[in-house]
Amino acid sequence: MSGIKITGQKRLVIVSGRGYPELAQQIADELGSELVPTDARTFANGEIYARYDESVRGCDAFVIQSHTTPINEWLMEQLVMVDALKRASAKRITVVAPFYPYARQDKKGRGREPISARLVADLFKAAGADRIMSVDLHAAQIQGFFDGPVDHLFAMPVLLEHFRTTLDTSNLTVVSPDMGRVRVADIWSDKLGSPLAIIHKRRDPLVPNKVTVHDIVGDVKGRVCLIVDDMIDTGGTIVKASEALKAAGALSVVVAATHAIFSEPASTILQSEFIDSVVVTDTLPVPASKRFESLTVLSIAPLLARAIHEVFDDGSVTSMFDGAA
Repeated sequence: MSGIKITGQKRLVIVSGRGYPELAQQIADELGSELVPTDARTFANGEIYARYDESVRGCDAFVIQSHTTPINEWLMEQLVMVDALKRASAKRITVVAPFYPYARQDKKGRGREPISARLVADLFKAAGADRIMSVDLHAAQIQGFFDGPVDHLFAMPVLLEHFRTTLDTSNLTVVSPDMGRVRVADIWSDKLGSPLAIIHKRRDPLVPNKVTVHDIVGDVKGRVCLIVDDMIDTGGTIVKASEALKAAGALSVVVAATHAIFSEPASTILQSEFIDSVVVTDTLPVPASKRFESLTVLSIAPLLARAIHEVFDDGSVTSMFDGAA
């Protein structure tokens, strides 16, 4: 046994895809670490290649990728990067996907539909991922799609800290924009000590991104309304909800969301007269072209860095959220 050297020292390695390298750099800075140099490129026919410029053997690797547009390209790149780590003998590989791709396809609403969120989890597993870390999954059940640990982080503490200093909570009503968000909105109302209102809406299953607002359950007249949602895509749902709240006598409408997808025409319609301000986190890049005066973008990097540190240190990720969500 004298010839065997046992160091027992773990090595943290952070690598970044090309979807949003600025976020990965912020996370590395928070951790006092550096990103491993990666040669990632796309060939003329669209194939993706990735190689690490230094050894990753035996490391605890975190592969950070933001699944922004073009989402399929960045998903494939992350899979290729995970595969490269596996074949380079990384000891443990964690996929860090702040915005989980295909999260809205988490169940079959009608016959002959895919469950693409499960497919994505299977792809990560097949590529060699040992665990997944994500922020505000569209549906909590996605945690069960991956056969391994899933660190489901919540942006709520980041957003709450902002609102506690900017909103008068004595005249605040938390609003769930649909039935699916009621549980999350309920936690928000508990945390802020504010009443809850719910907007009942209907979608036409045959027309994508088209929403019809129906009843508002709860008292919003003369109150500041805080709409909480996990994502804003085209913005149609949020604008319709805000219009309904103002029509019901709401004093002002503030929108809080974790993932600013901001597909066209979101940036334009969110500047609606019915919305007073919008607050999001930067799980996805929000370029200058998509920003507007009433938009506030909060940094998610400290939250992700702390979670990565807990995982690397074999600490508790749950303790970060007081078991509140």
